Amino acid sequence: MHIYEYIAPCHFGLEAVCKREIADLGYDIVKVEDGKVTFSGPIEAAVRSNIFLRTAQRIILKVNEFKAVTFEELFQGIKAIAWEDYLPEDARFWVTKATSVKSALFSTSDIQSIAKKAMVERMKDHYHVNWFEEKGADYPVRISFYKDIAVVGLDVSGESLHKRGYRKMVSKAPLEETLAAGLIRLTPWNRDRILVDPFCGSGTFPIEAAMMGARIAPGMKRTFQGQEWKNLIGPDIWTRGFEEAEDLADYEVKMDIQGYDIDPQIVKAARENARRAGVDHMIHFQQRPVHKLRHPKKYGFLITNPPYGERLEDKEDMPALYREIGEAFDRLPTWSEYVISAYEDAEKYIGRKATKNRKIYNGMMKTYFYQFLGPKPPKRS
Repeated sequence: MHIYEYIAPCHFGLEAVCKREIADLGYDIVKVEDGKVTFSGPIEAAVRSNIFLRTAQRIILKVNEFKAVTFEELFQGIKAIAWEDYLPEDARFWVTKATSVKSALFSTSDIQSIAKKAMVERMKDHYHVNWFEEKGADYPVRISFYKDIAVVGLDVSGESLHKRGYRKMVSKAPLEETLAAGLIRLTPWNRDRILVDPFCGSGTFPIEAAMMGARIAPGMKRTFQGQEWKNLIGPDIWTRGFEEAEDLADYEVKMDIQGYDIDPQIVKAARENARRAGVDHMIHFQQRPVHKLRHPKKYGFLITNPPYGERLEDKEDMPALYREIGEAFDRLPTWSEYVISAYEDAEKYIGRKATKNRKIYNGMMKTYFYQFLGPKPPKRS
């Protein structure tokens, strides 16, 4: 059985969560770096990681890495790769993305162009043809340079894995599904505990929590680029992966998950998104402002992504809003509250210091995940 290496990029700050997910699938961790986890496994790992990982941004099948400080070294390094082991003669192949950090080769467009030429030369030598029509399946290549080391891989996912397929309608500042799932994973919440999001927007936190609680695989309702690679990953392997996901899903589980928002249209969109995800019967959505947030039950979880005041005209509204958030916390003294925000005065106006504070990047925006931990519930006898 051939063992491959795979790269799972993730949000900065969620590497440990992604690593744990991969290990839980049964695959060996090779290394953990800023914003990505490298792991190893058979070709089935390409399928199962795409279907089951909640926090990875995509899955890249690593084909090689080498040092290159000149374009000639880049050309020869790419040409030395046995592309014929990955690409059939009719493959449509190109470098879909190149990145470069702290490296002598920094022009990403030149890296893409030279890599493509080197791939063509290798393919010409192997298939003994001078022209490729490229009418077959797509094989997008990704190259990342860091300190002059080029890592080359094939993008198995295609569209980013945060695109689960359920979110058609979004709020003004939507949280990516992969980030929302990772933040929930950073809490001790489980499906037996109450979870409330008072700024639910398009419903990402409640929907991701419901999918976790029901063991619904995040990728079971979408397609992946690697499904076209019949020379590498047989259709039966994908079929087994999707069947495994279907067998694990528990659509009858009962949970107490609630999402509130002040905007009735957004609440309507959240309900529709939940329906697409197959979890609408597991979540209670309602139009409600945060100053009306109350709950009779104890020891619940509040996890939310309130407005940050990114726009200058919204800045003046932030102190009052975060005071309301703090007052809501005061009405839930036994709860644990988790807030992701880029608002620098969040703790000041909430009126308390977070128990824990974790730096998380939401795209390119630096945010903080404030964790206000409540008391643990008494153990059941």
